[in-house]
Amino acid sequence: MSTADDDELITPEGLEALKAELAELEGPRRAELSKRIQAAREEGDLKENAEYHAAKEEQSHMETKILRLQERLRKAKVTEADGASGKVAFGVPVTVTDVDAGREQSFTIVGPTEADPGSGKISSESPVAQALLGASPGETVEVDSPGGKRSWRVEKVG
Repeated sequence: MSTADDDELITPEGLEALKAELAELEGPRRAELSKRIQAAREEGDLKENAEYHAAKEEQSHMETKILRLQERLRKAKVTEADGASGKVAFGVPVTVTDVDAGREQSFTIVGPTEADPGSGKISSESPVAQALLGASPGETVEVDSPGGKRSWRVEKVG
């Protein structure tokens, strides 16, 4: 039985990306791998056929990934961005300044499985996101980081 704790928050864009990845794996990638296995099988003795064993191992990894993606899709709870409140919220772009370093950053708080700091998406479970959620422009929050406490000022929401 599923509980609310099982839900995985995800943005609409994250859900579409998840569906697209799953479709790619279940369709073209699975078919391509099946052809590779069949071709390797036709080469003869399977005991010493490295290509066959490599393809079978790749198939095993891919099927495991498919199961994980299906589970994520089952647990996904789409959360729409609500920038109207003017406060930092899930899925809403935010610009902040690290008060100590004077460095400005922009990012969007997303679900943990769609987080990609390199492209400006941080996990809603991260200390920075937890400290910023609900903050308004002009407000400064304290964030516990590996290097100690940091102060972040919200510059712009949305």
